[in-house]
Amino acid sequence: MKTQAVHQELDRARANGPLRQIQIPPCPELLSRLREAMSAHPQPDLDAVGRIAAADVAMSATLLRVANSPLHLVAGNVPCTTVGQAMYRIGLDESAALMQAFLVRHAIPVNSPHLSRFWQRSTKRAVAMAFIARQLPGMRGDLAYSYGLFCHVGMPVLLQSVRGYGATMVEAGARIDRPFIATENANHRTDHAVVGALVVKVWHLAPELMMAIRLHHDFDALGDDSVEPEVRSLIAAGVISEHLMRQHEGLDEDADWAANREAALAWLHLTDEDLEQWDDTLRPLLDEA
Repeated sequence: MKTQAVHQELDRARANGPLRQIQIPPCPELLSRLREAMSAHPQPDLDAVGRIAAADVAMSATLLRVANSPLHLVAGNVPCTTVGQAMYRIGLDESAALMQAFLVRHAIPVNSPHLSRFWQRSTKRAVAMAFIARQLPGMRGDLAYSYGLFCHVGMPVLLQSVRGYGATMVEAGARIDRPFIATENANHRTDHAVVGALVVKVWHLAPELMMAIRLHHDFDALGDDSVEPEVRSLIAAGVISEHLMRQHEGLDEDADWAANREAALAWLHLTDEDLEQWDDTLRPLLDEA
């Protein structure tokens, strides 16, 4: 499925199909400004990023909390007291990632027992994806982090817009005879992968991200030469990140990992031994996320 085909699919469903009733929250202004500042050439606009970080007291507090956490506050360091100090200690890329997570979380609030840990798990998935990107030459860390953050964003949007979606989530989670998105489509003629891609499209985020979100349950994409390699890498890394998260949480392997483990590892040229080594290094990062 080509990027243009996904755009057309979403436009048709938005105009006269099942997406007509979906309410997409607007992209936060600070997030748009952050993306601009981070993509400035020849290098990111550090002053602009600093102004954005200081524009929201709660976001500033988040940066300070992370900078002063055990993961960053090593022996001999004094605690950070300003946003500038916090960003210097954390690093620009991680600071921008934390700011993005904060802004997205507040733009799409979740107030439902069906998704009680949604943003906590989304943030952990984003951390795992960024970690995987650092191990794989050529994978963009910012794109990987965004994929982890937005992977299931269609769920809270559907929950806010579609009557009965909460019951659908319960049913889909309980059924073992068909995939989660099959139950979504049976009940609502759409699913969280499509709606998540729509959020990315409306917010004018990267087209590779839109494609990966749209296809993140279509695992045949891993072997489909018509799908861009970067998109396939995001999907494969997503399967691995979910597996590593479940290990961290002490959960059993899920059906997606059992069915697609070999394809994901083969596409990224990884082995089980690689994942065992990553697990040890990733655990403290997930503890802090």
